[in-house]
Amino acid sequence: MRKIYLCIAALYLGIVASHAQTTPQPVKDSSNYAARKLKIDEVNFVSAYYHQNGNNSAVTGGIGTENLTDFANTLDLQLSKYSANGRKHTFLFELGVDHYTSASSDKIDPYSISSASMQDTRIYPSLNWTVSNDKTGNAFGVTGSYSHEFDYQSFGGGINLTRLSKDKNTQFDFKAMVFLDTWKVILPVELRPPGYGSGSNKDNKDNAGTVDYKPRNSFSTSFSLSQVLTTRLQALLIIEPSYQKGLLATKYQRDYFTDGSERVENLPESRYKLPIGLRFNYFLDDHFVIRMFYRYYMDNWGIRANTAEIEIPVKLSSFFSVSPYYRYNNQIGTRYFTPYGQHNPTDKYYTSDYDLSTLTSNFVGANIRFSPPNGVLGWQHFNSLEIRAGHYMRSTGLNSNIVTLAMKFK
Repeated sequence: MRKIYLCIAALYLGIVASHAQTTPQPVKDSSNYAARKLKIDEVNFVSAYYHQNGNNSAVTGGIGTENLTDFANTLDLQLSKYSANGRKHTFLFELGVDHYTSASSDKIDPYSISSASMQDTRIYPSLNWTVSNDKTGNAFGVTGSYSHEFDYQSFGGGINLTRLSKDKNTQFDFKAMVFLDTWKVILPVELRPPGYGSGSNKDNKDNAGTVDYKPRNSFSTSFSLSQVLTTRLQALLIIEPSYQKGLLATKYQRDYFTDGSERVENLPESRYKLPIGLRFNYFLDDHFVIRMFYRYYMDNWGIRANTAEIEIPVKLSSFFSVSPYYRYNNQIGTRYFTPYGQHNPTDKYYTSDYDLSTLTSNFVGANIRFSPPNGVLGWQHFNSLEIRAGHYMRSTGLNSNIVTLAMKFK
């Protein structure tokens, strides 16, 4: 499920940030500058509905239904104030609530009416405080976050740093995050040791025994350098190395071997990741922008991937635009993957999760943005309304659709 959440989160960020300004606006310097009260800058609400179908569920060893729906919502509240020395203090509070139903997770215990992970709700608040200098564009901030779902909870923290050149044409951003997670080790019903619980909240009431809890710690960084190359062309280079340590296998996912035996998924307890991305924005004229993105990904599990994306926003009027987009991905899978029933009994690590397999995928869709000068529906503070829809097709047979609604209030 976490892979799906990350995909949806990326779509959220793409919509919320797609029309944000990249260069801070300067303010007049004044020796008698006075502190201002805290005020609301903007409020963003994003809601998405995601549905997928496929026949390669990792829960049942690489075969079976992947039917899943997810209804995700986030609310961003941005406030700011100026201190007496002219520094701008920005507070960004985000609250996310996702609810999903998963037919594949229901197969953890196919003999029950409904297993504990068949459906769940995830809640994830976060708070960022950034102090910036409007005159130079430089900024520094800290972030704290929390996330809770049926089988895990996570505490996160991080910092962000921004530096701009004097002419504002070059910008460097650095981010560092740490996530300290605790996972409930849920096992398939037939592979549970005597006295081991199901992971349900009813375990204690039914005297079904307890389950194990394991840590997973993630450390990520992001280095980005953006440059205005010409009056029409902007470029961005981003490098995002990360490291994970702890329980990285999903223990309720089954694997089947050539000798007919069955085990729970087993993967190394450490993982290095290195994505490198390059983005170009070319402003063709007042009506067309061409946005191109390429990313190369590698990790120490043997996965290699190339992703290319193009989006062409078309401004049909001063307040209405349409942005068709297309993304292609080609991935070489991990050395630990084999399909159902093909694992060697002597293998140390093994998975039949097709997210880690060799595959190609296509994602196509469009974004519609409506931002009238007098506000949406005549409401001055209702700044913009966006609708984004996309269809995902994978060579493994997985297909999905997502529809996202974003509203901005200023």
